Amino acid sequence: MGISQKTAGSVFVIGGLTLTVAALAYPAMLGVENTATTGDRVIANTRYGPLTEADRDFVVKVRAAGLWEYPLGEMVMERGTTPAMKEAGEHLIVGHAGLDEMSRKIAPELGITLPNQASPQQQQFVATIDSKAGKEFDSTAVNIMRVTHGQIYSTIAKIRASTQNSMVRQLANLANSTVLDHMTILENTGMVNTDQVNFQQTAPPKLPQEEMTPPAPQPGTPVTVLKPRPDLNVKTPEPTGKPTTSQ
Repeated sequence: MGISQKTAGSVFVIGGLTLTVAALAYPAMLGVENTATTGDRVIANTRYGPLTEADRDFVVKVRAAGLWEYPLGEMVMERGTTPAMKEAGEHLIVGHAGLDEMSRKIAPELGITLPNQASPQQQQFVATIDSKAGKEFDSTAVNIMRVTHGQIYSTIAKIRASTQNSMVRQLANLANSTVLDHMTILENTGMVNTDQVNFQQTAPPKLPQEEMTPPAPQPGTPVTVLKPRPDLNVKTPEPTGKPTTSQ
């Protein structure tokens, strides 16, 4: 994936595997300019309601998640050793294609710039999984993804409960259903190390900000599109409700 195998962030223990999983983050440079310093501060007033720093970061997190989990889904479909693994790969692809479509739709409406690459940490997740084979590939992929999905799931709940922006709320609705579907399908593989996953979700190690930050896209670069895959015939959650403009 173009990054060192020795990059910072490698202390996650599942059997003999070491890898760090930490909360995603995003800097002001890739969102609305002149952002506030706290998540609940309003950084823009839009016709869909006020946009906070936390709202902006959430949209970017959803986009960044798809940029590594979609290609990982393709890898799992190809190299997973069980039908349950291959099914998990299909759900990752279809689910993140749907979330990506909505993220790309609402970002320009809210003045948010989206990344075209995952963060170094996320790219390292893929590289670590890619280096495994057989059952170790399965276990490594499942547990890394289960940790990251568990972490973003709590973030989704906070955004859904607090946002006053109807577009962000709609994305949170879809993300909530999609991430729950992914956690369930990962657990159905029977390979989740629950104790280790719960520990990593609640006590993630601290990493340098640059490891968790997707690189800024070059000016004028077309936005990468995660291709929809209706051919996979996977039933995924549908968007609920429509964004309303602020009165």
